[in-house]
Amino acid sequence: MLASSSVHRRALLDRLLLPYSVRVPGVDEQLLPGESPDNYVRRLAHAKAAAVADADERAVIIGSDQAAVLNERVLGKPGSHEEAARQLLDASGREVLFQTGLCVLDTRDGHVSIDVIPFKVRFRDLDPPTVERYLEREPAYDAAGSFHAEGLGITLFRAMEGEDPTALVGLPLICLSHRLRERGFILP
Repeated sequence: MLASSSVHRRALLDRLLLPYSVRVPGVDEQLLPGESPDNYVRRLAHAKAAAVADADERAVIIGSDQAAVLNERVLGKPGSHEEAARQLLDASGREVLFQTGLCVLDTRDGHVSIDVIPFKVRFRDLDPPTVERYLEREPAYDAAGSFHAEGLGITLFRAMEGEDPTALVGLPLICLSHRLRERGFILP
């Protein structure tokens, strides 16, 4: 079971060719005062999985959340054109660290695993006309960092660094595959 409303996470999970259902968790995604990005994504990934766990249903539940970190500041989902443009211009020529939390909660035996997978993006130098062109074509107001790496957002980068490129999209499939194999799933 995937505890997410994200179409991007669904598209990634589809790649594993496993049957699954989706439940949307009602979790407050506010950063707590003094909370580190690592603890933030751990807490939310677990909270999302736990929020959809029913006592009667036997399921393996996948929860995930992501934080974009620029200069030790967590960038949230922009929600507006103005905030998205500001985030992208702030990231211009800089490195942004993406921390993706992954929780696999097995209600069959209560086992919980929580991982945080880092991924770095180095942005090329961006100017306001470039940012406007990008946001006109791909208004990424629902994404931490204000871009969709699986789409046109890739054109904003100079380089990427990390062990699992799917972590950047929001569901780290390498780690997830490992955790699912531990729970008895046969992949591939």
